[in-house]
Amino acid sequence: MRGIYTNVNDIRKRVYAEIAKLSYNYQPGDLAKMSQIPYNVIPGVVSTYRESAFLERAIVEERARLAMGLNVRSHEEYHDPAFDAYEAIKPETYYKAPLINVIKFACHKCPDNTMLVTEACQGCLAHPCREVCPKDAIQIVNGRSVIDKEKCIKCGKCKDVCPYGAILKQERPCAKACGMKAITSDAEGCAEINQEKCVSCGQCLTNCPFGAIADKAQIFQTIQAIRSDVPVYAAIAPAVTGQFGPDLDHTQIRSAFRALGFEDVVEVAIGADLCTIQEANDFLKEVPEEMPFMATSCCPAWAMMAKKQFPEQAKCISMALTPMVLTGRMIKNKHPEAKVAFIGPCTAKKLEAMRRSIRSDIDFVLTFEEVQGMFEAKNIVFSDLEKTESMHGASADGRGFAVAGGVAKAVVNYIQQEYPDKEIKIASAEGLDNCRKLLTLAKAGKYNGYLLEGMACPGGCIAGASANQPVAKTAKAIANHQKVSTAQHANESNYKNILDILTEEDWTAPAED
Repeated sequence: MRGIYTNVNDIRKRVYAEIAKLSYNYQPGDLAKMSQIPYNVIPGVVSTYRESAFLERAIVEERARLAMGLNVRSHEEYHDPAFDAYEAIKPETYYKAPLINVIKFACHKCPDNTMLVTEACQGCLAHPCREVCPKDAIQIVNGRSVIDKEKCIKCGKCKDVCPYGAILKQERPCAKACGMKAITSDAEGCAEINQEKCVSCGQCLTNCPFGAIADKAQIFQTIQAIRSDVPVYAAIAPAVTGQFGPDLDHTQIRSAFRALGFEDVVEVAIGADLCTIQEANDFLKEVPEEMPFMATSCCPAWAMMAKKQFPEQAKCISMALTPMVLTGRMIKNKHPEAKVAFIGPCTAKKLEAMRRSIRSDIDFVLTFEEVQGMFEAKNIVFSDLEKTESMHGASADGRGFAVAGGVAKAVVNYIQQEYPDKEIKIASAEGLDNCRKLLTLAKAGKYNGYLLEGMACPGGCIAGASANQPVAKTAKAIANHQKVSTAQHANESNYKNILDILTEEDWTAPAED
């Protein structure tokens, strides 16, 4: 449902806006005001979205807790909405697993992996569905096909041969979208996430039509840092272009984030240029002498999938620091006292930021959806904002990291600029199912000598779980932004001289868990 603004998106944004309002106006003792948020989002007694306004408010309560970075409550006993909310105000608070959560009483208990004969069945004379069924699970009753659920093995042969397309294979949308096969059903039929398999890509969140799956946020923690004496810098992912609608031009992004209280804005596309250089040099040095192929490192869900399912091939993922980390380090190298909030479309970046070695580089991770709620809370009118230069002048290739294929293209372009006679073979995949196929072939030796790019989200970062805009629309906006870049390739970056400093092994001591 990417690119379609639905009731689910609307509720998410309104909850984020309420948490942002609470955060900007917070005074000690105000956490009890969390109890009011469900009534602000769902006023009155007439339901809008579900069978009961009371159920709607109960769901909003859990969404508000997750937006504060808190866990979903156990409903076996009473806990008020602000239960354990004091955990959110601790300055050392980081994201804590699980990041992606199912709100059980919001789950529709969708049927999963079942064959369904619809009203489109014409009761035809041929009955090819019955003829091809290997388990004799289809009978003709009153001229129409009926599937015996006990016999059916869900092979789909009946669906394939029906001339009217009258047979459907129903799958739970969240489970269908999950490239890790991490979603099953609990004893009550509700969706359940196997956290051992989950890589926090968030595709289940995007594809649940009932809004029953939500991720944790750090809106409160970020705004409290903004309100403190410590400067907070916004490190904004390359996918930002166009994400907040046509009224926010890329020349106004700096002004927009300053209006939220951030000290300044740095585009992570600069870090992407530095990542490009590091990955290109690693590829030239290590392939094929030290490893059969090299895979890109910047998508945390892809990297985590490889580690879980292809541990040997995961050793071939580049050790280059990701653009997010490089940008965070660059900011803190210049402003050691500052805090850094990474802002992008990706829920898996929250997973990356949980790593002990990353915590000193990135203090907060927010999504575009969450920041949209902050803009709502502050009543910021984009058309009133001052226009400035286009942030900090990353290359066109660095800005292209947001689109599937962009990372590998940037690396190849850099190598060709530095070594014109060097030929680089690449293969790429988008979506975790396709990424798995890519690594399966790599494991079989099909991609020896190649540079592999994996993106967990179909379309790349611009299709991240918390992107605001349609993929095609954002891709066009980024292409236009690339055209006004002062540099084309990473080798032209004005920041490349700092790379050695940022990649020193002991640049910063990892924080404790």
